Order: sequence, then C-alpha cells, then structure tokens
Amino acid sequence: MLRLSDFDAVTFDVYGTLIDWEPFIVAWLSDWADEFGVKASGEDLIMAFDRARAEIQKERPAHRYPEALRRCFDRISGEFGVAVDLARREAFSKTPHQWPAYSDTSSGLKALQARAQIGALSNIDDASLASSCEKMDIEFDVVVTAQRVGAYKPSWEHFNTALADLAAQGIPPERVLHVGQSLRADITPANKLGLKSAWINRPQRLLGLSGEGAAEARPDLTVESLAELLEAIG
Repeated sequence: MLRLSDFDAVTFDVYGTLIDWEPFIVAWLSDWADEFGVKASGEDLIMAFDRARAEIQKERPAHRYPEALRRCFDRISGEFGVAVDLARREAFSKTPHQWPAYSDTSSGLKALQARAQIGALSNIDDASLASSCEKMDIEFDVVVTAQRVGAYKPSWEHFNTALADLAAQGIPPERVLHVGQSLRADITPANKLGLKSAWINRPQRLLGLSGEGAAEARPDLTVESLAELLEAIG
C-alpha cells in the first residue's frame, strides 16, 4: 500500500493526467475531418494522433512541441489521404493553450503541495506548460519539460533531471512517487528506474496506453482520478 507519508515528492505527467486534452483533440480533429471529407471515428482520429506523436517524439534533435504538433498534423493528413491545410496545421500547433484542466486537478495539487514537493515531467514546451499552469492555478516546485531536456518521455532524461533537482533538495529517489496516465511514457520508465508509481487510468481515455512496453507496465497503484489517488494514499 502506498502512503503519502512515505514520500517527500510527488511528480506528475501533465497532459492526460492533470490536463484533459483528449476530448479537445478529438473534437478538433473531428471538425477537420468533417471539413475535408474524412470518414473516421473519434477513436480512429485520436489513435492516429497517438501513433504520429510517438514516432515524431523519437526524432533527434527533438522538436519543440508546437513543431511536433505540426508534424503530427502532416502525418494524420497523410494517413487519411488529405492534403495538408497550412492554416489548420498552424492552428493545431497552438491548441495546447486551450486544453482544459480536469475538475479535480487544482484542489488535488494544492492539497498535495501542502504536504510534499510536487513536480511536472511533461512532453511539452515551456510556454504551453505556463498556460496550463494558469488553468491549474498551481506553481510546481520542480519542472522538467521536453524543451528543457531536449527529449521526450519515455526517454529517461526527464526522470533523471527531476531526480537530480530533488536530490539537490535532499530528496532521494526512494522518497519520490511518480504519477501518470500514460503507461508508455510514464509508468513503464518509472518501473525501469525503480520508482514507485501510480497510474491514473482516466475513464474513456486512450492516449499513451499502447506501444513502447506499455503492456508490461506495472503501477504500484491504479486509480481513476486525482481525487481518488489522494483518498487512497492518505
């Protein structure tokens, strides 16, 4: 059983875990599909996005997140046999500033921060994360973005950098709990690094649940919301 008293820091994946991006992306891509005559379900579209971003995030040097989204849009357009609309492409790159927070995010993070350090480990750029932090009404104690480390999770650069930041505060890895919705990007690498982890398996969400060893992910705790996590760990 995980107890908050066993940890001095809780680190979070942000998008999918704290920010509810998936319905927004489905709606946005569905509007695009309707406009350009693409016959695809919402699930088809979100999984096309998931496949595209997983491949693009492996490319080095790493792209800033707006550019990663542009390239995702290019690949999705190609997959469905549609010419790339440049205006839509650019609009898609700016959507992170519109993605909303889950209803339990702000209060949950504030409750945790009153008792432990909290960190954000995110495959995003600094400006987009700043917009999301405003929506969450929170300032993280430790922030590691893809822009900062030049790589995307599940690469270990995020985790190693966060652990180094926390070690500088006297917090060892065994006193860190990592929380994420993505099995691929968060729970699997946390397992490999020996970190305790909690999987927030948000209902009806699909991103990050396949590929890259996701099937072998073994969280120490599984819940469906941040509120449930707080109740479970006390």
